[in-house]
Amino acid sequence: MSKQTIVLVHGAYADSSSWNGSIDALQEAGHRVIAVADPLRGLESDGDYLRSVLETIDGPIVVAGHSYGGSVMSQAADGNPNVTALVYVAAFALDEGEPVAGALSLAGDAVDLASIVDLRPYAGAPEGDADAYLKIDIFPQAFCQDLPAELAAVMAVTQRPGTLSSLTTPSGVPAWKTLPSWYLVASSDRVIPPAAERIMASRAGATTVEVDSSHVAMISHPDEVTDLILAAVAGS
Repeated sequence: MSKQTIVLVHGAYADSSSWNGSIDALQEAGHRVIAVADPLRGLESDGDYLRSVLETIDGPIVVAGHSYGGSVMSQAADGNPNVTALVYVAAFALDEGEPVAGALSLAGDAVDLASIVDLRPYAGAPEGDADAYLKIDIFPQAFCQDLPAELAAVMAVTQRPGTLSSLTTPSGVPAWKTLPSWYLVASSDRVIPPAAERIMASRAGATTVEVDSSHVAMISHPDEVTDLILAAVAGS
């Protein structure tokens, strides 16, 4: 297996430590690992930030994204000749012009976001925008129901918000149109409907595995996530 740089991109309501369960194993396999701190300031700016990180890396790169991080990596990797594969972990593999909110309703009724988030202002926000936090009282059961209660409670109060506008910003050209992709469907996901994940994986032509997991498969099922990333490395 060739040695590559593996870039890990977290999503909203999380941080780069969410990949901790895979980092040691990926490093032990001989790969360089970078767990990027996604700014979570909007799809365009987050994509620009990740693109700038990828441009500093020499040699082949596999990028893995969780949740909203999938939409960010899809934009950032497009056109980068060093990126050899994409790995979506219960993630948004958006089509061109599609927003996150649109992908949530691919399989049917749209998610009622107003019922599950608290909005708080942030400095310099465009009119109508705000930071969106998952409500603390529903966080454990909505985001990570298969984790220990103590850990879920800590994750709820340390969550990093994403901007409300990131839900409605249309995606640019996604890198999955030209790059091989792998996708982990979390069959017990309560954030992204599993049926929507299957649709996104299928249209991306992704090599797909399915795990009985909550939304945070990289935390609750790190071995399966690691295996999928290594499969992408080997297959790209």
